[in-house]
Amino acid sequence: MVSLLTMSTSGAITYPQAQSDLCMRPIKRQPKVKCTVHIDVTEQPLKLSSFTPRTTATPPPQHNSLRLNIFQKAAAIAIDAAERALISHEKDTPLSKTADPSVQIAGNYFPVSEYPVRQFLTVEGTIPDSIDGVYVRNGANPMFDPIAGHHLFDGDGMVHAIKITNGSANYACRFTKTERLIQETRLGRPVFPKAIGELHGHSGIARLMLFYARGLCGLVNNQNGVGVANAGLVYFNNRLLAMSEDDLPYQLKITQTGDLETVGRYDFDGQLKSTMIAHPKLDPVTKELHALSYDVVRKPYLKYFRFSPDGVKSPELEIPLETPTMIHDFAITENFVVIPDQQVVFKLGEMMAGNSPVVFDGDKVSRLGIMPKDATEASEIIWVDSPETFCFHLWNAWESPETEEVLVIGSCMSPADSIFNERDESLKSVLTEIRINLRTRESTRRAMMVDDVNLEIGMVNRNRLGRKTRFAFLAIADPWPKVSGFAKVDLVTGEIEKNVYGDEKYGGEPFFLPSGSVDGGDNEDDGYIFCHVHDEEKETSELQIINAVNLKLEATIKLPTRVPYGFHGTFVDASELVDQV
Repeated sequence: MVSLLTMSTSGAITYPQAQSDLCMRPIKRQPKVKCTVHIDVTEQPLKLSSFTPRTTATPPPQHNSLRLNIFQKAAAIAIDAAERALISHEKDTPLSKTADPSVQIAGNYFPVSEYPVRQFLTVEGTIPDSIDGVYVRNGANPMFDPIAGHHLFDGDGMVHAIKITNGSANYACRFTKTERLIQETRLGRPVFPKAIGELHGHSGIARLMLFYARGLCGLVNNQNGVGVANAGLVYFNNRLLAMSEDDLPYQLKITQTGDLETVGRYDFDGQLKSTMIAHPKLDPVTKELHALSYDVVRKPYLKYFRFSPDGVKSPELEIPLETPTMIHDFAITENFVVIPDQQVVFKLGEMMAGNSPVVFDGDKVSRLGIMPKDATEASEIIWVDSPETFCFHLWNAWESPETEEVLVIGSCMSPADSIFNERDESLKSVLTEIRINLRTRESTRRAMMVDDVNLEIGMVNRNRLGRKTRFAFLAIADPWPKVSGFAKVDLVTGEIEKNVYGDEKYGGEPFFLPSGSVDGGDNEDDGYIFCHVHDEEKETSELQIINAVNLKLEATIKLPTRVPYGFHGTFVDASELVDQV
């Protein structure tokens, strides 16, 4: 999800360490099919065969469908030969765990085929009458076997959709047809470099050169985006958008049966010229969508903009940063935007030394920027140091006028760069409160939990985003990075209630669906938790719907196919689908 191809970046949630660390068993029956060339990847469900990283030869190129001229044919032969030589040279070089396909997409991280709509799924229990719409969840799902290094974040975007109406449920999953995926499907093989898994050291530089050589010769088109759209999902201005930070959003359409169709890259009617962060923030009161865009090579490294409820973009505000920084998430309050400028940065020169360009900068002091939502000048940002702070995700933030503070709630990770670079230390993700005093411009930080538990991926009541919240619903990432359950955390008292799936069951992000419009108080947790859960012993997947007030299991929807562990989701209400564009 980090991209040096468009000079912008992305991130996501968790990553596997090693099969032994995860207590994983490989999927016993992995699909094996012969790759075929299709431009329309919707018509044929595509499967992946099992792979042997760095030992298999590069698949024969399939350039005939491109109708190449003599020069292009010669260039294609030469570039393909150079790529095969590069792969042969690499095959005896050990891969780190963060770039080893046998680790990164093992077990239930292994990709699946598209699945057409299956109606009237088996439901145990009763789906609450108030739930009427489509729950969609994004994730990384590589279409083709990796030919070299691969990181979980590198996979092609696939969205899983469960449509619920009158207590019954339909299921489908589809690839998001990015420009990258369409071109690689036409060629029958991967040709776009994988930003995290492959772009390391001199071989990473060589892959970039081969990719740009293909572009110069007209063998691929890198002008219409190179992103995978595998991380976030947001429903805004009557459009469902799939995002990763390496491209523009992609618009998807939900059909009446609950199927998914890719409309294409969405630039907000020509207004958006740059990439957009995978976690834009939708203000529940103003209905404005706030977003960031960042670049890893050219200044300005970071920009802020927002969209009115009807999709009109504000002017971009350039935010001065000394170095290009990994910013996967940010936060909003009622009046401010909270911008993290942390210690995980991009240093392209590291590739010359044989390393990953995503590194931890120990000389940099992490800081948070507090900026008015309607700011027009960067000078309006209040920067406050928050040493040794790295939050991959920020769950919420709000203002405390009586103390002149902004409170930020996030999960602080250490070591900060271990999801990108192999580390000996075990990664910890600690639920943390950061208080920023706007008058003194000082910050304090405290761990909110007494229990030693990793809490990652989750959310607060989205109707309370940017306002004071009492509850957060977060995944229990244990044993890291697998999710053994979720926690309902009282942000006032620090008390925690755990819902553990048990046995060999693991899940992902707990998604909280409010029962209605709430303004906080005692009914803030009135709603339901949606959890994709996979049984690694039985190799079956299901969607659990849990009452968020008492953590009682209300219904279990049995899914007709395995659902890999994924990233983030959203819920589109049936009333919203009426006006879908």
